[in-house]
Amino acid sequence: MYRIKIISIGKNKESWLKTALSEYEKRLTGLMQIQWLLKKKDSDLKKTVLEEKKFHCLDPNGISYTSEGFSKLITQNASITLVIGGALGIDDTIKTKAQSLISLSPLTFTHQHTRLILLEQLYRAIEIHKGSDYHK
Repeated sequence: MYRIKIISIGKNKESWLKTALSEYEKRLTGLMQIQWLLKKKDSDLKKTVLEEKKFHCLDPNGISYTSEGFSKLITQNASITLVIGGALGIDDTIKTKAQSLISLSPLTFTHQHTRLILLEQLYRAIEIHKGSDYHK
């Protein structure tokens, strides 16, 4: 089973977001364990992230993967930590210590949308690895 830790700013308070995230978490049951660490402030995020030995930051200027490439990154690691920044992005101190910067898109998304897009891409990564028809 893969273990994914997601450190992010904000809450999952909107009902539409809770419903969508819950759907992908349900699909990932037994395949991937998702641990959410949601922080209120950028300073809390920074403190938590810098306690991690290894982590990857989501950043629009990061490496753009294909879905297949992202699948390889995820499935080659039994455990991975991913960081989502707030409205001002991720502090440069955090970025310089990251294993890599990963771009989900050159567009900027809210942290809520980023969480949902990331979870769908994690599900897609597992389905690609399994060889299912989900990814076409």
